Amino acid sequence: MVITPDLARYMCRVSRDIRRQVGILVDRKGEIEYVMVGDHKHMVIPDLEPDQDGLSRLKGLRCIHTHIHGEPLTQDDLMDLSLLRLDMMVALEVTSHGLPKNIYSAHLLPRGRNGNNWIILEPKSVAEFKVDFLSLIEALEEELSREQRIREIRSEGDRAILVSVTTGSIAQAKRSLDELEELARSAGITVLERIIQRRKQINPKYLMGKGMISDLTTRSLQLGTNLLIFDQDLNPSQVKSITDFTELRVIDRTQLILDIFAQRAKTREGKIQVEMAQLKYMLPRLVGKGTAMSRLAGGIGGRGPGETKLEIDRRRATDRINRLKRELKSISRERRYRRLRRSKKGLPIISIIGYTNAGKSTLLNALTKSHVRVEDKLFATLDPTSRKLRFPREAEAIITDTVGFIKNLPRDLIDAFAATLEELRDADLLLHIIDISNPYFEDQMKSCERILEDLGLENIPMVRVFNKMDKVEPGFVAQQCKIFNGIPISAINLRSLPPLIHKIEYMIQRLSTTVNVISQ
Repeated sequence: MVITPDLARYMCRVSRDIRRQVGILVDRKGEIEYVMVGDHKHMVIPDLEPDQDGLSRLKGLRCIHTHIHGEPLTQDDLMDLSLLRLDMMVALEVTSHGLPKNIYSAHLLPRGRNGNNWIILEPKSVAEFKVDFLSLIEALEEELSREQRIREIRSEGDRAILVSVTTGSIAQAKRSLDELEELARSAGITVLERIIQRRKQINPKYLMGKGMISDLTTRSLQLGTNLLIFDQDLNPSQVKSITDFTELRVIDRTQLILDIFAQRAKTREGKIQVEMAQLKYMLPRLVGKGTAMSRLAGGIGGRGPGETKLEIDRRRATDRINRLKRELKSISRERRYRRLRRSKKGLPIISIIGYTNAGKSTLLNALTKSHVRVEDKLFATLDPTSRKLRFPREAEAIITDTVGFIKNLPRDLIDAFAATLEELRDADLLLHIIDISNPYFEDQMKSCERILEDLGLENIPMVRVFNKMDKVEPGFVAQQCKIFNGIPISAINLRSLPPLIHKIEYMIQRLSTTVNVISQ
């Protein structure tokens, strides 16, 4: 790239005369696309059209602008280089006589170096500044494409960066991000990187600081990312702001969980519940989008002011939610009749609850010799499954596997799955399955029992069952069982189950005796 002396002198002279920064955006053919005028310290680059291919290549524009105080490239310059994915950022140093002095320049790197995503080139005079620009950019984009292709071959589907912005402890954020990564894996997403930023205050527009979102944009380009997943819930304006800046798809934790539920739902009831939760989530996020969302409905019956498309979308979503609620009420009545028939038979009901992926379905299969689908993924079970459990002394009970709980389970999901969770209200006994091999099992246990309290189910008798005992030291298992009054098992090892079966049988007999005494 050659910046001719005439161009450099002209820009510097104009900048000195008006005491403002001036700049141009030049495409790869050497044609000027934009002319910009700033103030004495800054210059705002106009909004650029998003790429058709998303964030997969550089923008194809280089910025050449003036600095009237003799400063090199500023942090704002480097942020614009990253955020806008410019081919190159160039600053002309203007002397007090309006002449060009040094030329400062920088370009992005295909991979980070020493904590930076760009390289600042050595300052040169106008005469010395000769860069084979097209060869440089061609090599840079080829290296970027090579890195992206490698990751595309290794992963199918979406490739994401996980982001957490917190005002709390980093340790807690890491723990939550571990779970988010498991959720992403369960949704079939490949996680390429994790980023945590701790702030005194959350940025209301971008959640994170502008410097971090700049680094995030460049890192996404380097990795070939097509998705950002935030651990925090985002409001509609935050999603729009971050999407506009990064040109990437942006979702939050709740949306990811809803997507997993949508993938897992197999029965009519499960699909209705998930659709209702998704509609409730999306309803406040239906926002106008320029003139396209402001068009008036016309036609017969739609004359006059009419409704905006946005209002029609909202009304349709609300109508659909109400229709789904009626369907769920009908299903709830059918469930109630089934439960009444079960209660007439006098069979006690046992419900298996616990954190997602704690081993609930595996335990149901082990106790009842069933073949309920089991996967090492979060929320592998959505639809409740009931089986008959026979005890050694010929007693019987109905045992039910339920949807797993998770920390910060979206309220809309709890509401949508109310019909399913009603099964728990009729339970005579709850088996709380806890994955003792999980380093955060105590937090998971407390989260589940907090949800039970929220549902008003804390008074139902409960047995804590510490699963996956084979994955941790026996001494640790014994200690935790003593502290929390639990029973250790390995659901994949039938020999470990007799103590649990005896405990269940004892609890059921005791409950039956209590009911008989009360009825007399």
